[in-house]
Amino acid sequence: MTSAVGGVASLAARAGGTVVRQVRSAIDPSGARAAGPGQPASGWLAVTVFCEQAALDTAHLPAPLAELGDRVEVRVRPAPGGKGTELAARLRDRGSSGALSRLSGHDPQADVRSALRQAKQVVEVGEVLAVDPVPHGRRTATPGGLLLEAWTRVAPKAGVR
Repeated sequence: MTSAVGGVASLAARAGGTVVRQVRSAIDPSGARAAGPGQPASGWLAVTVFCEQAALDTAHLPAPLAELGDRVEVRVRPAPGGKGTELAARLRDRGSSGALSRLSGHDPQADVRSALRQAKQVVEVGEVLAVDPVPHGRRTATPGGLLLEAWTRVAPKAGVR
């Protein structure tokens, strides 16, 4: 009996998700593209920058975003509640970027996330802040240490999840 209730709940959840996607695509047709795992449907990633909207010009982007060139679309608009400016970017050509590409360090979506965070720092602070995470001395190679090293190499692009 429990499995029947679980099956009905699962079916209801999928149907609800389908309805939500249909409503969203009716409201905003530009966001109707299918999203990969962990990606917003529209593809836009945004940060709130503590500055006036006039200080950010899409023709003269901060260096981290400008380096991505024509690979990204960028928009600037007032942040909700009048709390600064929203700087958003998305890839023009959104190919698949699954977990394997993220782990290997070749995730274009991660490049956009990283560029947005760095652009925010450049606008607000004047430079990209960096920390050297490797402690001094030698570490003994352990399976856990190897995993930690792999995630440390990917972390500058991935950000907080």
